[in-house]
Amino acid sequence: MSGTAEIHEATLTPTKLELLAGWLPAQEWFVGDADDLTRVASYRFVDPDGEVGIETILVRSAGVTYQVPLTYRAEPLDEAADSLIGTMEHSTLGTRYTYDAVGDPVYMVELMRVIHEGDNEADLSRGEKTMTVQGSGIVPVSNAAGESMRIVRVLDGQHVPGTRVPLGTLEGTWTQDGVEQQQVLAVLR
Repeated sequence: MSGTAEIHEATLTPTKLELLAGWLPAQEWFVGDADDLTRVASYRFVDPDGEVGIETILVRSAGVTYQVPLTYRAEPLDEAADSLIGTMEHSTLGTRYTYDAVGDPVYMVELMRVIHEGDNEADLSRGEKTMTVQGSGIVPVSNAAGESMRIVRVLDGQHVPGTRVPLGTLEGTWTQDGVEQQQVLAVLR
């Protein structure tokens, strides 16, 4: 099971949205305007070792919703230097190195586990969930070493990858503008 994500009552400087506003415009898949960035929903996974914060935030800009998986670390992750979004000062935990989680092995292993086991998002120690996710589960296959993951960044229903049947998926459900949304968030091939 996914466990419970420890959520601290804290002040972040800069805020998560401020940090993303500086990073998103440089991403080829982002076509919005960082000045109108709003948070739509989020979900969390739990690092089994309890060292890395894992959160995926859905943000909206210029009418488009984007999925941005993040990891938060107390120390820099040298092998993911290209994925560093920036640092935040957390009033309880101190400096947090924030990464595009696609480049962080802790996130990728947990995402694969959730899909493989048909698991879901973590419970929260405080606050309310704003979305749910569900892994499809997969039937074990002999060529599992050849698996590849594709994260769907643009959540408009048009960017779900490929026509091949996937080994597994992660699907999310959230409410946006009063309407329930459901979409594939990641595809395991």
